[in-house]
Amino acid sequence: MLPMSFVLKIGSRPSALALAQTGLMQRRIAELVPGLATEIVPVRTSGDRMATASLARVGGKGLFVKELEQALLDGRADVAVHSMKDLPAALGAAYRIAAVPARENPRDALVSRAGVGIRELGRGARLGTSSMRRRFMALRLNPGLEVSALRGNVDTRLSKVRSGELDAIVIAVAGLVRLGRASEVVFHELDEHEFIPAAAQGALAIETLSDRKVCGSAEIEQVLLSLDDRTARAETAAERAFLATIGASCVTPVGVKAVLRGDSFSMRAILFSLDGERELSDELARLHPSDAGESAASAAGLELGNRMLSRGARELLADG
Repeated sequence: MLPMSFVLKIGSRPSALALAQTGLMQRRIAELVPGLATEIVPVRTSGDRMATASLARVGGKGLFVKELEQALLDGRADVAVHSMKDLPAALGAAYRIAAVPARENPRDALVSRAGVGIRELGRGARLGTSSMRRRFMALRLNPGLEVSALRGNVDTRLSKVRSGELDAIVIAVAGLVRLGRASEVVFHELDEHEFIPAAAQGALAIETLSDRKVCGSAEIEQVLLSLDDRTARAETAAERAFLATIGASCVTPVGVKAVLRGDSFSMRAILFSLDGERELSDELARLHPSDAGESAASAAGLELGNRMLSRGARELLADG
């Protein structure tokens, strides 16, 4: 039984999207344990302090993680809520993913001034994106685009389209939904078969320390277990296993999406050279009649990664 004075401390980046995502988890925990006191602990990360710098040049998405992990070690936070695509493909031994809640729409969205799709953007249209993957995928579908780097929060990015500074941007559907902007913005969902999302896009991860129960409490461990979604856990395990197998870093231009429906599992991936001039893609599909869970999904990610390596993935990443 938890003491009356107990407060579950939930670490979060201080951005509007991160706080919205963490608030969603805070409300779910309150539903599961009415009366449990919780507190969101904002932790400003290196990535937040470098809001205008290119992530590829200053250290990549891991910049959004390390300070939150330090807060777990220091005891300032009991758990941390992340956009899972910000986590490295393999966590340090001190940490574990205690829960993967149900996944939001994993697709990318095109928001354009003209309200058109990506192929309908005219030659020379200015497209903003913060991702090498999105850059190369967009140019693959419309080579006439002028693509420029884009940082800032969701509202800042949307404002660049409204102001005319950019003709369009590519942004995660999940971010629009979680911030309540999906009903306010005209956007086109990009087909995940031809515009493959980033690994774990749309998924959240609740991270904590690996060497002990959260707050020493079996009750809190059960709460986290209740938040865990079997499908999201398996799909993201497959995608992250693929990244780990090919040795992808935070700057690797790679897309990978797994789909688990019942016992049916499929997975698709694309990898670009660092200059975007070459690409390699592959996919697999199978049934897991007795085990469609995390271990089988991870094995599928490993298999697809090894297939890509056998076809030259490592050499491709050395190009450019």
